[in-house]
Amino acid sequence: MTAMAPNLVAVALAQAMGIQITWMGWLLAALVPGLICLIGVPAIIYRLYPPEIKDTPNARTWAEDELHQLGQMSTAEKRMAAIFSFALILWILASFIDLDATLVAFMAVGLLLLTGVLSVDDLLHETGAWNTLIWFSILIFMAGKLNSLGFIPWLSQMIGHALHGISWLWVLAALMIVYFYSHYLFAGATAHVSAMYGAFLGVAVSAGAPPLLAALLLGFDGAIFSSTTHYANGPASIMFGPGYVTQSEWWRLNLILGGFYLLIWGVGGTLWMKVLGYW
Repeated sequence: MTAMAPNLVAVALAQAMGIQITWMGWLLAALVPGLICLIGVPAIIYRLYPPEIKDTPNARTWAEDELHQLGQMSTAEKRMAAIFSFALILWILASFIDLDATLVAFMAVGLLLLTGVLSVDDLLHETGAWNTLIWFSILIFMAGKLNSLGFIPWLSQMIGHALHGISWLWVLAALMIVYFYSHYLFAGATAHVSAMYGAFLGVAVSAGAPPLLAALLLGFDGAIFSSTTHYANGPASIMFGPGYVTQSEWWRLNLILGGFYLLIWGVGGTLWMKVLGYW
């Protein structure tokens, strides 16, 4: 759940609709599909886009030399590792001890300031983080108001009537496909999730889909569509920058991999969450 910012937006939007997603709940639901993709995706890419260099006998020696040149971990780095581990443990236990994930993040930042790992100037110069914080608060506030004032329930009910007689499985499958491939129109995952997640979740629930299943599947969709284009999110732009993969190859590969992702996360994820008892 805390792997990327759009996930937290999805969780907040789902919560505004009365659907609670815990850190551990997300982890368990994503565990099996994630492991399958971790093994399967590299194998598929290796087959479709084989590397020019397939043997690197000196890689280990080179890596060890580079690590040696970095020297021992500094005190600040050790403190950072300890505080990160502390935050991760609290995120995992949050649902058991009734602790909000946002409070854990503030606690971690406070500890980083108190231990000298970060300074106030470091925080002030993180303009991207402040920009995200402000937009997140506005978007989540708006989503909550749209729900509490009745717009989202009204829209969901209207669409639900239009979809009457259609199995929720087909509706949810169509929503996942449209949600995934519509990311070609967005230059960031956060904007896409903020714009479409709440509406799509409302449609899925109104069609009869189990709320937690729909919330998690669309939440996973918001993570896997980050591979669609070289401008899909920040890391994609960085990886595309060196020029090792052309734009056409990137798009062609994801057109194929997109089907694999949707199959594993949509079909496999649905069956796995049935085993977990999520629906």
